[in-house]
Amino acid sequence: MESITIIYIVLAVLISVAIAFFQYFYKVKRTPKVHILLFSLKALSLFLIGLLLINPKITTLETENIKPVLSVLVDNSLSTQFFKEEKKVQELVSKVESNEELQDKFNVQYFSFGNDIKVLDSLSFAETQTDISKAVEAVNELNKDKNAATILITDGNQTQGNDYEFSSTKHKIFPVVIGDTIKYQDIQISQLNVNKYSYVKNKFPVEALLYYEGKETVNTTFSIVKNGSRVFSKRVRFSPENPVQTVTANLVSNTKGVHYYTASISSIANEKNTKNNYKSFSVEVLDEQTKVLLLSSFLHPDLGALKKAIESNKQRKVDIALIQDKNIDLDAYQFFVLYQPNSYFKTTLEKIPSNFLLVSGTKTDWNFLNSQGLGVQKRAINQKEEYTAIYNPDFLTFYQEDIGFGQFPPLKDKFGEVQIKKESQSLLYQKYAGVETTQPLLSTFEENDKKYAVLFGEGIWKWRAASYLKEKNFESFDTFVGNLVQYLASTKKRKRLEVKAQRLYAANEPITISAFYVDKNYQFDSRASLELTVTNLETKAKKSIPFSLFNNSYQVSVEGLASGEYSYTVTVKNQNISSSGRFKIEDYQIEEQFTNANFKKLEQLALKTDGVIVYADKVDELLKKIQEDASFYTTQKSITKKQSLVDWKWLLLLIIVLLSIEWFVRKYYGKI
Repeated sequence: MESITIIYIVLAVLISVAIAFFQYFYKVKRTPKVHILLFSLKALSLFLIGLLLINPKITTLETENIKPVLSVLVDNSLSTQFFKEEKKVQELVSKVESNEELQDKFNVQYFSFGNDIKVLDSLSFAETQTDISKAVEAVNELNKDKNAATILITDGNQTQGNDYEFSSTKHKIFPVVIGDTIKYQDIQISQLNVNKYSYVKNKFPVEALLYYEGKETVNTTFSIVKNGSRVFSKRVRFSPENPVQTVTANLVSNTKGVHYYTASISSIANEKNTKNNYKSFSVEVLDEQTKVLLLSSFLHPDLGALKKAIESNKQRKVDIALIQDKNIDLDAYQFFVLYQPNSYFKTTLEKIPSNFLLVSGTKTDWNFLNSQGLGVQKRAINQKEEYTAIYNPDFLTFYQEDIGFGQFPPLKDKFGEVQIKKESQSLLYQKYAGVETTQPLLSTFEENDKKYAVLFGEGIWKWRAASYLKEKNFESFDTFVGNLVQYLASTKKRKRLEVKAQRLYAANEPITISAFYVDKNYQFDSRASLELTVTNLETKAKKSIPFSLFNNSYQVSVEGLASGEYSYTVTVKNQNISSSGRFKIEDYQIEEQFTNANFKKLEQLALKTDGVIVYADKVDELLKKIQEDASFYTTQKSITKKQSLVDWKWLLLLIIVLLSIEWFVRKYYGKI
């Protein structure tokens, strides 16, 4: 206790006695015996009040022994089961648990890892992915300020996450290798690259990366099969000097819908693992060809540029026609480009059944357009002006990046102020005579089920040429025009229920399906109750699971489904709203694609962290080495604690009791 506290306590005693003496003995002629009792009660209660305010504390010193931490990370993935090492791993964990000297020296923690890291409870060897780097970094973060080490029991094969060989950790890591370390001759499909979508009668490329591991020259066949029929095959040759081959196949999509394919490479002699010789993929074939009519009253280079840009998407066919042609069948087209309209376009504007792009210019009749109720008017005068484009990054109607609009040549139009009468968004603004304005150069309009856009200026053919000079191809410009046409030509209404699911899942992979549901005002509705029904197309077995609310969406995870094809339906209870689809679970395990343990990477990890790598049969020697390692030692930590000398609750209760007794005694003897 500090000396100043003792002084305060002495002062509290003196002040308490003085006050009590003044109250009961000072200038009192007769001092009954009861005054002595009252004096004692008053002095004691006042002292206790002073003690409560002083709150004296005593300092204690405690010593704590801190052991070094030993983390045991156990691979719980399917690859352990594939290598038939389950029993050996269990024995390794038991050896660590039964080593009393190790338990005395270390604070031992046990974890299992696969997709994620967990405190070890039991080992199922059923994790479908392996993330070694995540496990190592998690343990490192947990023990970052401690003297620690890690025993890593694994085959070293990682299927997701960062490369664990380059994990940043200051703790020693001691890998224990399980699985076969002998390298066998093997050939595999390491990667497939394919677009998710194609169009009817269109070719789509499939790129396969093939990898060979062996010491001999071998010949084999790469094939692609659909519904049991071979649609592509090619002989390939591998050697130790040329172990990688890339094969590209161009397949034709004939019918609409989701199509499943299996790519395979024939096995070679003495190949131990043939499960990595197969990979499946799917392609959704769409039938959405759009016929576009480019209508003008005169010929202009813009017509050819727009036709080329729109037809860069093979699902679009463009016809150019003059307004004077009386034989135009407007019903045969799904989208229209109206180039510099005049009064001859009146009938066409009344008849066209769908959305359109309107391009104005120096020959546009604005008096006619101003009377058509398009929501845009221009006070045009008979004077030409050049307008440079200014990109608007806040444009939200559809995504369009800036392809260098500001560097393109200016467009020509009649001079005048543009007035927007309806709700619109502008992708491009006008800049003329060096002055930036918010006058629209390209604006989109959306009203009920009708969408249209207006480009205020001719000469867009120069933009296409400038884009080619800049990038040596027309891709950026054609994509820009394609995005605009795709938005305008789309007549699909927004669905209240949107469902996201993959079309192809690997065996034992978690099947997660998400849904987004909105009310009639198209605001997310968190009150809804959604249900998923999955049906096996072969056995007709059904499984129904409710969705869970997850942030601003609904999600559900489906487990325990066998390989095969499934259909699914998502329904909203008490609403006549549903969405259906299909997916396939292939008999493909990524954890079964390895032929041997990855000894080299584990060895590099051990060297980097000053650890030691051993095989499973040498684990006893490893445990002894860790136990004898002088860098792992117990430290003592001194903790100084200040503790209150009194318990304020009991002290307060005692003060109340003493003052109450004094009050009752005074009242009894008539002192109040």
